[in-house]
Amino acid sequence: MKKYTNIKDISNLQETIKEAILLKMNPFEFSDLGKHKTLVMLFFNASLRTRLSTEKAAKNLGMNVMILNVNDAWNLEFEDGTIMNANTSEHIKEAAQVISQYADVIAVRAFPSLTDKQKDESEFVMNSFVKHATVPIINMESATAHPLQALADAITITELTEKPKPKVVLSWAPHPKALPQAVANSFVEMMQNMDVDLTITHPEGYELSEAITKNTTINHNQEDALKDADFVYVKNWSNYKDYGKVLNQDENWMMTKSKLGKAKFMHCLPVRRNVVVEDAVLDSEQSVVMQQANNRTFSAQIVLKQILEDL
Repeated sequence: MKKYTNIKDISNLQETIKEAILLKMNPFEFSDLGKHKTLVMLFFNASLRTRLSTEKAAKNLGMNVMILNVNDAWNLEFEDGTIMNANTSEHIKEAAQVISQYADVIAVRAFPSLTDKQKDESEFVMNSFVKHATVPIINMESATAHPLQALADAITITELTEKPKPKVVLSWAPHPKALPQAVANSFVEMMQNMDVDLTITHPEGYELSEAITKNTTINHNQEDALKDADFVYVKNWSNYKDYGKVLNQDENWMMTKSKLGKAKFMHCLPVRRNVVVEDAVLDSEQSVVMQQANNRTFSAQIVLKQILEDL
């Protein structure tokens, strides 16, 4: 693997999932693979699971890890040809090359603005690192994608499914803040590459990009969509058409025990209790959010392993 900025960078998904599950049985089996190699993690935004799980994954492989909260460094400029006489002090052209001298792999986390759709969809931060860095780049969540989370979700479903082709439902939920589409986008793309029956349910007007959903079934009737589901992934995302806006906070879309039925409940965390999902779901045995969080280590570790093997 040369980089991991999108799930399309995985050459063999089923084999990668299988390898990740095997890694869980012996996480230190390849602890010499990363010896004398350094992972630099760059955070433009807050993180808990991604930061800790990726650092743990790298250390399981014997790597050194350096972490930089980018807001504590010089303000970066990403536009070409800009006269830098305002608040930016360093251009990404120099910064990416300098960091590459300190790192064997660079991992980047940078959220969208949710105000400029065209700029966000250009993935200007992530793609700038891909363009100007001289080492592999890993996406720890970008403007439009969260491929490490999606891989952890795929591992979780593979481990827990009791059917050869489970029914998986991605359900929108209310949230007081405008959230990105990144997790939903990557989850949909990942499920499209797995042997599952995928349905997306959300209020009318909250369609994700058609470039993401493609021919996936979309049902605006949540309870109908949830019938006979094996896995229900609940996630809020802000409006895509009226970009970044929160136009619906319908409490009736919150996930409840009665709606969930016999399905397993999934969420990437953090989650707002009794807004996105009621306590009775999160605290039940049907909730697999802890398994998902644990699998974040092994999704990162299998990605790092495959990248290190190609260095």
